[in-house]
Amino acid sequence: LSPGAKMGCFTFIKVMMILFNLAIFLSGGTLLGVGIWVKVDGESFLKIFGALSSSVLQVVNVSYLLIVIGAILLVIGFLGCYGAQKESKCLLMMFFSVVLIIFIAEVAAAVVALVFTGLAETLLTGLVTPLLKEKYGVDDTFTHIWNVTMTQFHCCGLNNYTDFSNSYFYETRGSYPRQCFGVSPPLAHPHLRGCLLQGCFKQILEEIKTNAGVAGGVAAGIAALEIAAMAVSMYLYCRLDEK
Repeated sequence: LSPGAKMGCFTFIKVMMILFNLAIFLSGGTLLGVGIWVKVDGESFLKIFGALSSSVLQVVNVSYLLIVIGAILLVIGFLGCYGAQKESKCLLMMFFSVVLIIFIAEVAAAVVALVFTGLAETLLTGLVTPLLKEKYGVDDTFTHIWNVTMTQFHCCGLNNYTDFSNSYFYETRGSYPRQCFGVSPPLAHPHLRGCLLQGCFKQILEEIKTNAGVAGGVAAGIAALEIAAMAVSMYLYCRLDEK
């Protein structure tokens, strides 16, 4: 290619890099805002996104996850956009490094999720059950989310009703949540009559697996964008030496 063509190609890729990272920056700001919204008003989030959001909220703290992802995207978008605009090798290398670290972490997480599914389920049970004992009946949003989940899936607790044994709710109310019962009134020992013995874990897992294809497609798309972003940033980085 002639010097003019090379310069034109460099300018085009530079502009695309700026626009692409500007979109990432704005997306990060949006996710950060949504994360704060979910943290402040989780019930509205639940009403808008329905049963799936209820299932997801049992597995992860969506508000903190969105806030962290949003903050990371803001940093990435800034580094890529400003680095390309100022033609800064330092910022471009920082951009490349951050995206590479995130890409490696995503691949590692995917491998762990595929290989150690049973271990992940055990860890999930170990994390959520203590939360039920401590936060159910204390945190209004957490309690509402679990009430919706138990009502929709006709289940009680994560594993079964014993998740509420020795819990704050049981100690203060002397009974299990009313969502754990059919038409019968709450009893001290729900396994004797009228209680839904089935825990919500399987239903939550099935709900997530049902949408795993969509999640996998989104993850693959994000990975492809990350690879493209790293390739473009490294191209600009190397071309700056020639300039």
